[in-house]
Amino acid sequence: MNLLINGLNGKMGQEVLKQAQMAENFIVVCGVDKINSEVYSFPTYTNPDDIKEKIDVIIDFSIPSGSLSILEFAKTHTIPTVIATTGFSEGELKTIENYSLELPIFKSNNMSYEVSVMADIVAKLAVLLKDSDIEIIDTHHGQKLDSPSGTALILADSINSVLNNEMYYEYNRESKREKRNEKEIGIHSIRGGTVVGKHTVSFLGKNESFEITHTVDSRSVFATGALKAAEFIIKQENGLYSMKDLLL
Repeated sequence: MNLLINGLNGKMGQEVLKQAQMAENFIVVCGVDKINSEVYSFPTYTNPDDIKEKIDVIIDFSIPSGSLSILEFAKTHTIPTVIATTGFSEGELKTIENYSLELPIFKSNNMSYEVSVMADIVAKLAVLLKDSDIEIIDTHHGQKLDSPSGTALILADSINSVLNNEMYYEYNRESKREKRNEKEIGIHSIRGGTVVGKHTVSFLGKNESFEITHTVDSRSVFATGALKAAEFIIKQENGLYSMKDLLL
């Protein structure tokens, strides 16, 4: 498959390039980034409109504005696209949904298989431990732009979905002077160092607690997942797909 990497010069773009070059079924034919680079054996672009290569699939690890730009290109040329970027606004998410009416889009806030397993587990725990207070902590390196992480939201949404979507997310208690509400899920972010990713969900009950933690030690996990998603999405009809579809 002829692959375009959007966000090529970023840490994840570089990891996707590394993994794709070792794979037998991918050829990286070009990349897009806000900074042009001539260090590669293939063309790189700052403007998708300049792309001349034949593209079979796109993997996007960029920023929200970069994702929407590459989706416009993908729509014009009907190219299946994997969106691994996080930090979208509600309006931007709606725009992505609209694009999915005209091309296949695979979107996930986390490309790790084990995170999907964790989301399933914490949903089941939320039913079994329904009287517990639930807190989520996400820890990442100091260069991460969005907070909370997309993965923290995946976990919170998975829990909320089995609790009739009655919970709300409390991101910051700094200015609050009141007792914890039983309908809240606390979400907290730690940023620093070179931590690739760590997420802990705590179920805090009376006189006992239960915690489950997932830790990522290498970005290769996300790159491998993105390539699997690319193999999947290229075979699909127009629509918006996620890790749940890949794991079925």
